[in-house]
Amino acid sequence: MVMSAKARRWSGLGALALALLALGFDMTILNVALPTLSVELHAGTSQLQWIVDAYILVFAALLLPAGLLGDRFGRKRLLLTGLALFGAASLGGSLVDGADGLIVARMFMGIGAGMVMPLSMSMLPAIFPPEERTRAVAVWSGAMALGLPLGPLLGGILLEHFWWGSIFLINVPVVVVGGIAVALLLPESRDPSVPRLDLPGAALSAGGLALLVYGVIQAPENGWTSPAVVAAITGGVVLLAALVVRESRIAQPLMDLRLFRSPAFLWGTLAGAVGTVVMSGALFVLPQYLQAVRGADAFGTGLRMIPMMAGLLVAGIAVDRLAPRVGHKPIIVAGLLLVVPGLLLGALSRSGSSYAFVATWLAITGLGTGFALVPAMDMALAGLPDDQAGRGSGLVQTIRQTSGALAVAALGSVSSAVYRHRLGSDVPHAARESIGVAAAMARKTGDAALLHSARDAYTAGMDAVLAVSAAGSLLMAFLVWRLLPRPARPDVDAPESDHEHIAS
Repeated sequence: MVMSAKARRWSGLGALALALLALGFDMTILNVALPTLSVELHAGTSQLQWIVDAYILVFAALLLPAGLLGDRFGRKRLLLTGLALFGAASLGGSLVDGADGLIVARMFMGIGAGMVMPLSMSMLPAIFPPEERTRAVAVWSGAMALGLPLGPLLGGILLEHFWWGSIFLINVPVVVVGGIAVALLLPESRDPSVPRLDLPGAALSAGGLALLVYGVIQAPENGWTSPAVVAAITGGVVLLAALVVRESRIAQPLMDLRLFRSPAFLWGTLAGAVGTVVMSGALFVLPQYLQAVRGADAFGTGLRMIPMMAGLLVAGIAVDRLAPRVGHKPIIVAGLLLVVPGLLLGALSRSGSSYAFVATWLAITGLGTGFALVPAMDMALAGLPDDQAGRGSGLVQTIRQTSGALAVAALGSVSSAVYRHRLGSDVPHAARESIGVAAAMARKTGDAALLHSARDAYTAGMDAVLAVSAAGSLLMAFLVWRLLPRPARPDVDAPESDHEHIAS
């Protein structure tokens, strides 16, 4: 039986959704494994941060250039290349025997994911007619969103029954099946008229981000005044400033800075970045609190994170119904404000707090983050002119992912600094590296005092992270409320490229 063209593209999208599901849960599956990795790979806080950030950083740096390269040379071809690289790096990551090797594997996984994400989305308007496109985009978005709450649960199951490398090995069969189906079912598409890739801009972006994140991660260990830290942060800021200057002057920029003239795009992107920061910071510190402080196993940790993920899903469903009635701005402000009490409750956590208390602030935080993040992304994309949809979407994702990387770096540094300060200098040096190592040492030696001190110190560090995040959310709520204009009436005389319209 010959498959119709419609059946082929929808079957192909289903295969693509399967591959995207792997990318989605790979963003959160690692979080429940951090306590295990700290012990099994003897990884300190700095290495744990790099295991998380190596993926996000490379991923974010490739979103813009990968989209342009796919438009020029073939989206399907580069998409399959990205899937193959992601799968191979996942296999390699499952077989390494040290933290440094895993960081390298995560970098290559980020390269593959950075190719797959923008190319998969850019294929949708090329292969789906307008009457099917909205549903196709919903399937694409749903696959990514579904992977986020599945990550902690799947990670917990795998770590409960298999070795730590299984959280990366699980990607391989998913990517292989998805890749084969994409190759057989989806057509090739390209747009040779797109501008050439701005290689110097891409180099400035990647180099600036890498130096900046490296400096922030190393600061707690080497000191903020360390020459290496100062040089890295300064170099990163200089390179990123040079990127802004370059992109504002060339005719065909990697990212069009004029997009930020649209208040909808500007504040939608910034609010989305803050939502990503809140999620990234919480997902970095929370699993170690649940596992190393409260004593949950990996699977139990995944289960205990469900209230946050459930809040995200409930908010996503509610926003779809509320946005057409009240507009995006009130929902974003309400979501950011709802995050604040959730995080402040979390900042009152103690090592002996009940799970009912933890579940309450997790649910409030997840609900608020969902109400802020979903409409913020919708508003940012609605603020784009049609001829900038591809690069503009890539810019939104780049800022979000970069914010996530910097959040893990900066908030992880806050957590580490408070942990070491509260733990004191009269404990073994290894115990000062991470709560996972301290807990393992305490169990091995029977040192109950060390275990109690390490748990209290880590909880204090987590509380500091949540308090800082709450302050950031409150500030962004105030800025959006004050500076984002009310929805403007459509002006038929205003050119679309001037970005004068405001999304509701």
